[in-house]
Amino acid sequence: MKIVILGAGQVGASVAESLVSEQNDITVVDIDHSRLRALQDRLDLRTVTGSASHPSVLVEAGIEDADLLIAVTQSDETNLVACKLASQLFNVPRRIARVRATDYLNDEKVLGPDGFEVDLSICPEQVLTDYIVKLVEFPEALQVLDFADGKVSLVAVRAYKGGPLVGHPIKDLRHHIPNVDARVVAIFRRDTAVAPGGDTLVEAGDEVFCLAPADDIRRVMKELRRMDRPVRRVMIAGGGNIGQRLARALAPDYSVRVIDHNKRRCEALAAKLERVLVLNGDATDEELLEQENVAEMDLFVAVTNDDENNIMSSLLAKRMGARRVVALINRRSYVDLVQRAQIDVAISPAQATIGKLLAHVRRGDIVAVHSLRRGAAEALEAVVHGDRESCRVTGRRIEEIELPPGTTIGAVVRGDEVLMAHHDTQILAEDHVIVFVTDKKILPKVERLFQVGARFL
Repeated sequence: MKIVILGAGQVGASVAESLVSEQNDITVVDIDHSRLRALQDRLDLRTVTGSASHPSVLVEAGIEDADLLIAVTQSDETNLVACKLASQLFNVPRRIARVRATDYLNDEKVLGPDGFEVDLSICPEQVLTDYIVKLVEFPEALQVLDFADGKVSLVAVRAYKGGPLVGHPIKDLRHHIPNVDARVVAIFRRDTAVAPGGDTLVEAGDEVFCLAPADDIRRVMKELRRMDRPVRRVMIAGGGNIGQRLARALAPDYSVRVIDHNKRRCEALAAKLERVLVLNGDATDEELLEQENVAEMDLFVAVTNDDENNIMSSLLAKRMGARRVVALINRRSYVDLVQRAQIDVAISPAQATIGKLLAHVRRGDIVAVHSLRRGAAEALEAVVHGDRESCRVTGRRIEEIELPPGTTIGAVVRGDEVLMAHHDTQILAEDHVIVFVTDKKILPKVERLFQVGARFL
């Protein structure tokens, strides 16, 4: 697939990195030549320096025969204009834009066929807000993801010593909760994937990914670790776009405090947010945190624009007694480093955002993609089409399907029915299949499994 990416920032670079290894022809456009050079030094792709909204620059990037345009610059207007040009002048089949302003997002006419002709709009701040809200609802989890319109949940937890299943084989899960059909789809032990089988022992410290019907996910989590008490008090460091959205989302159900160093921003937040205490100060100020009783906080969330501030304020809050801390960190090397330390959950904004975009890039009928473990693995939801002759999945039992190594079919959703996948589960046309892939390098092979032959079409 030939893809033109506009913007070489955190999101654009992460998208390029995710797609370049999958045999795509990628060109990245940005006005910052040094940023492009750094990207080209580590990835096999083309770069073009220039304004992403100029037709001549788009032509130089190869827009005339591109299959997909991904506009993720920092400017909404640049992204929207580029999508309009790509459609009107160059007939690009699919166009994706990063859009932040609610004025654009709330008006379908602006983004639709009569407007800027955007096929998919992505608001990273809202995606991150939804992501963090899930972590508030499930305080024991490292990651919580939904599939099949919320019918199925995939949850990642760290198994703790003393958990009912720790030290026991996975097959005992069925004996502990006999009325719940759940599936452990992957285990990561010291950053290495362990293929889960019935006799695989769960060890303390394992990162366990478990798939279950959404209504049963809490019961499954209890088997892997002790349950934390519900979150009631939340402190947010950073009153920017993400902090504001998060405070607004949590305010109706939780006690929320927001700290920001900018006085004018604090005044604006106080005027906009109801039932939220807004504090002007530095989130790394130990005296301020002590005055505001950080030790009584169930959750401390650092979402400023500065990685170092997020890390330091989270570490400080944890040391001072905050029960659980979450930090937003752009640099992937930092994410891997700090999540092994005192920070409970480190979130990479680009990796949290990228899943929605990837669903429009994957081949076959892929309706949902979630990036896992900072982009190392993926979980996807694929719709099965065709018949036994035209598709290598349709009409077959799971044990008959030649799955690439590191691939697990976790569940099948048939209408309103959720079927946990077993060796004799048969997959039918129009089923939604939840697939877990521990190594994203084999994704092209997985996609080909769900593609329908030309004879059927």
